[in-house]
Amino acid sequence: MNKKIFSCGLMLASSFMVTVAFAQEKPAEKSDNLSIYRVTATKVNDLVHTKLDVSFDYAKRYLYGKEWVTLKPHFYATDSLTLDAQGMDIKEVAMVGAKGNTPLKYTYNDNKLYITLNKRYSNTEKYTVYIAYTAKPDELKVKGSAAITDAKGLYFINPDGTDKNKPTQIWTQGETESSSAWFPTIDKPDQKTTEEISITVKSKYTTLSNGKLVSQKPNANGTRTDTWKMDLPHSPYLFMMAIGEFKITKDSYKGKEVSYYLEPKYAPYAKQIFGKTPDMIQFYSTVLGVDYPWNKYSQVVARDYVSGAMENTTATLHGEQVQKTDRELLDDNQEGTIAHELFHQWFGDYVTAESWSNITMNESFATFGEVIWHGHDAGKDAEDKSRYEKLQSYLGSTKKGESPILARFYYNDKEDLFDNISYAKGSIILYALKNQMGDAAFFKGLNKYLTTNAFKNGETHQLRLAMEDITGKDWSPYFNQWYYNGGHPILDIDYSYSNGKETIKIKQMQDASVQTFILPLKVDIYAGGKKISKDILINSREQSFTFDVASKPELVDFDVDKILVGQVNENKTLDNYSFQYVKAPSYKNRIEALEFASKSKDADAQNLLLAGLKDQSADLRTLSVEAINLNDAKVKGAAVPVILQLAKTEKNTEVRSAAISKLAETGDQAYKTLLTEGIKDRSYRVIAASVAGLSKLAPQESLSALAALDMDTKDHIASSIAVLYVNDPKDEHQAFFENITATGDRNKVFSVVGPYFQYLRNNTNPAITEKGVKNISDVVDRLKLAPYLAKQLSAAYTATATGKEKQASSASGDAKSNLQKQADVFKKAAADLENK
Repeated sequence: MNKKIFSCGLMLASSFMVTVAFAQEKPAEKSDNLSIYRVTATKVNDLVHTKLDVSFDYAKRYLYGKEWVTLKPHFYATDSLTLDAQGMDIKEVAMVGAKGNTPLKYTYNDNKLYITLNKRYSNTEKYTVYIAYTAKPDELKVKGSAAITDAKGLYFINPDGTDKNKPTQIWTQGETESSSAWFPTIDKPDQKTTEEISITVKSKYTTLSNGKLVSQKPNANGTRTDTWKMDLPHSPYLFMMAIGEFKITKDSYKGKEVSYYLEPKYAPYAKQIFGKTPDMIQFYSTVLGVDYPWNKYSQVVARDYVSGAMENTTATLHGEQVQKTDRELLDDNQEGTIAHELFHQWFGDYVTAESWSNITMNESFATFGEVIWHGHDAGKDAEDKSRYEKLQSYLGSTKKGESPILARFYYNDKEDLFDNISYAKGSIILYALKNQMGDAAFFKGLNKYLTTNAFKNGETHQLRLAMEDITGKDWSPYFNQWYYNGGHPILDIDYSYSNGKETIKIKQMQDASVQTFILPLKVDIYAGGKKISKDILINSREQSFTFDVASKPELVDFDVDKILVGQVNENKTLDNYSFQYVKAPSYKNRIEALEFASKSKDADAQNLLLAGLKDQSADLRTLSVEAINLNDAKVKGAAVPVILQLAKTEKNTEVRSAAISKLAETGDQAYKTLLTEGIKDRSYRVIAASVAGLSKLAPQESLSALAALDMDTKDHIASSIAVLYVNDPKDEHQAFFENITATGDRNKVFSVVGPYFQYLRNNTNPAITEKGVKNISDVVDRLKLAPYLAKQLSAAYTATATGKEKQASSASGDAKSNLQKQADVFKKAAADLENK
């Protein structure tokens, strides 16, 4: 699963911005309760085959289900069966026999179905139980998490068709243990079952499920029954359904169907969105030595999805953020997510984590899969960039080097495991292992793990044993350090040269409660036109390494391969950074050099940023554009021609928009034509930068240009428009904000709610204030945002009310009355939020 991150800037006062983030890989947190050892679920009965027949009541949001579940005792004989069945009405439970069904005794409470079998079965005997039931997901009281915002398993989207801007859909979300909200099962990852599901829907709808579509049968009442069959076993949380008016685009891999299910509007762009999928399948099949193991691979995009994407076996479900037009794809694509979910088809679906404690065996690998795909597709720089981003994502969620253990058997809630440890940190731990083992041995080890545990379950110890079997080396120290202990090293490094010797002093500065790390690393010393390569082993809190060097080094490149899962603080100079940018130009070395230069206005720092304007990586060109100091006439003279060229011809829209914004900041009217042309661009990002830039040079022309834009464009640059309206708080602009708060998704709402508050604060009409505050309140309720926004909004409303009252005390007439009315509205709004 790839957890989507929602982020927003909530501008609550003119001088600051509060950022509210929704988890993708949520920040690592310390557990409040580490006393309970989370055992792998005990197997009393094993699932063998699950056959379902389902239909739907859209008005009631019900699923009517019939199930034939075949099981056998795992080892010990048993005369009972316990199934997970959340929030259901159980109509009938019976044993299926050759002469018909025999009713069975059962009790149903606490979301568990306890069944007394008709006899005691041994583990050589299979039996099939029939269950008729009604699933009521909208009546189920369950708690989601920061990673998965809801956990009711089955979702009816716009079932009554009342929202004209949204299609009617049904889809499921099983991870972690929510499949049992739509069919009774043993809802644990260590269970595996084959599957057959018949789905009856209105004939206008398309269905998707796991495996192969084996039949479609029209019914007399205007419905159709589609039957999907999965002949290979997989875990219950990977079962899926998606139902809606999708248009299917077909592709293939070695004769197997590869298909993309999209809303008709987006179907023409299916190959642009998903077109690399067959190449990804080929790459992963080759590098793992295990050909894609399933009979098809489909991807479907659903509305109002509760996370980022889900790797259901043979049928990944994506949130709507992946669904884009060709214009939208100019600015962004979700290729990393597509690669992540596909890699799960091996790590997660083919071999599944034995328990949620071992979720690293799913999520760390899928995140690692993203990294190596970027390298295969776009080269080493892209791979290193992806690794660097994972490292920064992980480090940004920690303090003092502290973080939870990767393989966690003690936790509060299984949902807590879907964090930056299991995703980002786990992926770069795998990459570091690959570096230490060598690519050939590492991937041979992955092949051993996959083939040994095919269609079964795996845990971290099995990965270690596979690596040891291939390499003949004991990898317990590595796994003990990185999988069964937490935290990361923080290294303070001091370089000094004296009497022909270069000394590297290293201190591990992570908190005393964090382990002392053993770190085999490579160091390159550049001196006198030569490079000296050394291997070092860090194994204590403080130690020094001394090397004979003929002259003072221009650079010591510490951790040459950039595999350290931790932080490094070095006493390097600008000269060192300038040298490493040119002579040791790994991605990490280049970005660190440019970031160091961005903090200085020194001439040499600016020269380094000038070089960065032509960096091979688009994000480093962007960094350089944004950081360079155009207030320096000499720098400006050298930089502006390059930035102007980027603004006119750069293919990457992030770089081009940054260049446009930078030129606009100069206030030079000569760039008005450039900005006016930018507003005609196809890229929404470039248009937004041009509109915002023009507002600085010619505010009225900016507003006129904005008014001339079509609604589609306005919709895509809503956040830029919102900022403009803060400074032009006319009553008529209320309609813009009202539309977004009434219909926008979380991302769009978060991009404008801060500016909306500022607009209301700057507007002087009490009626606008009252209506606007109500609009914000309504969207807080609609999107269930109170836990994230209430505190910030309440504080902002209170501060604004105080300010309005102060203004009113020195005003008179209508102005005084209006200010006081506005203050009262803000005070009441703050009180209401406090009570949410």
